[in-house]
Amino acid sequence: MNGNTPYAGLPGETQAGHRAAADVPELSGAQKRALHRDVSRIAAQTREFLPDEYIVDADIASGVGGPQVRVAVQPPIGHPVSAGFTPDLEEPVDTDTEIVEEAITADERSEVARGLAASAALQVKQAVSDSVTPTAR
Repeated sequence: MNGNTPYAGLPGETQAGHRAAADVPELSGAQKRALHRDVSRIAAQTREFLPDEYIVDADIASGVGGPQVRVAVQPPIGHPVSAGFTPDLEEPVDTDTEIVEEAITADERSEVARGLAASAALQVKQAVSDSVTPTAR
């Protein structure tokens, strides 16, 4: 029964549960640069929304379905928050110049940055509200 699933693997080539190398998308140099630039923009925009006490970092890793992007925020107190997603890199590339305009659209970058900043601020609020006694009801 496992022989007809995409996760069964190819004997001698691919282990069961892993994808074949041909199935994993390969990024061009221009796509990699555009992805790094856009992830840096998300981190920078998130930093603009938050005070300096918050630590913002971003990284790109290779996942099973292609590149995995993660942007994380460590608030001064409270739990860290992060957003991870797989960007759609099927945008057409100008083959003459190999320039990729955007790997992640401006709307997506703005949405992720605002969401992370709001979640990080909420973490601080929740951490502080547990230790502060209300003065009135």
